[in-house]
Amino acid sequence: MVNRPLLFLDVDGPLNPYAAKPQRRPAGYTTIRVPRNTAEDDETPSFRRRPLRVWLNPTHGPALLRLDYDLCWATTWMNEANRWIAPVLGLPELPFVDFGEALLQERPDGVHWKTGPLVDYADGRPFAWVDDEQSSLDELHVAAHHPGPGLLHHVNPRVGLAEDDFQRLAEFALGF
Repeated sequence: MVNRPLLFLDVDGPLNPYAAKPQRRPAGYTTIRVPRNTAEDDETPSFRRRPLRVWLNPTHGPALLRLDYDLCWATTWMNEANRWIAPVLGLPELPFVDFGEALLQERPDGVHWKTGPLVDYADGRPFAWVDDEQSSLDELHVAAHHPGPGLLHHVNPRVGLAEDDFQRLAEFALGF
């Protein structure tokens, strides 16, 4: 019997506050440069394929590991999060949700494209999902299609995970 809930982690927004002022790295964050996927950019001249700037806070890894969750990537980075993000945060290799055909596909009902695959992956297990793109439609979908508890926790992409976010996640996990 699994007692710990899952914690689905998005990268861009919660861990990488991409919407912060572009010329001001937030305090406590470090910058990494991730090469863009050149297979997708074959038509783009090489001088325009600048690496992707990612801001990460190394204290987030230990804080996430202290939470009473089983961590799982829920990001378009999928397994690449283990290559680029986990080492900077001090996280071990984590499982990830393979979004397959759902990846970035808009749904006609307005539910986020990640929501259905996350509910399927959780398979009734309690979970929290930190992201910057959920809406009330996603909460309604989870309530209707997921028999276990689910917390959809919005993180401001200008700020990234903050102390109050960690506190809310810890409170949710206390119920299991």
